[in-house]
Amino acid sequence: MAELTHFNVEGRAKMVDVSEKAVTSRTAIASGKVYMLPETLKRIQEGKIAKGDVLAVAQVAGIMGAKRTSDVIPMCHPLLLTGVDISFTEYPEPDQNGLCAVEITATVKVGGQTGVEMEALTAVSIAALTIYDMCKAIDKGMILGEICLEKKTGGKSGTYIREQVTGSR
Repeated sequence: MAELTHFNVEGRAKMVDVSEKAVTSRTAIASGKVYMLPETLKRIQEGKIAKGDVLAVAQVAGIMGAKRTSDVIPMCHPLLLTGVDISFTEYPEPDQNGLCAVEITATVKVGGQTGVEMEALTAVSIAALTIYDMCKAIDKGMILGEICLEKKTGGKSGTYIREQVTGSR
């Protein structure tokens, strides 16, 4: 297991010094799901949510979230992101709990001295929260979950690819 780097010699939190790290091309892909009632997904698909186009707004919110990650995660470095893409996959067939889902995938890129995993995870989280916010009037029981890093490339630690867990959608 890797050593934790966000603590100084007194054991207090610090922002890691990346000034000596090489600038490399880095990418992170994260995903997560919003589970909802079938009627909620149907109304999203038909554009019948009073607040507007849910997925279009969630897409912009996710991009904004990635760009503002260092404002809300204390030890993250502010980064000049070179690309952010948010996509959605709809699961209209109810699962064993009677819920449908929207899966969110965020791909974030940077040429920099530190990775963009937190930016990708934040993008997914903010997009999911936006879906919840826009649909909460009709479905307060939505579940946000399974937010995880799928893949990262670049940097000293190289490539990471999440092993697929059986039993998930």
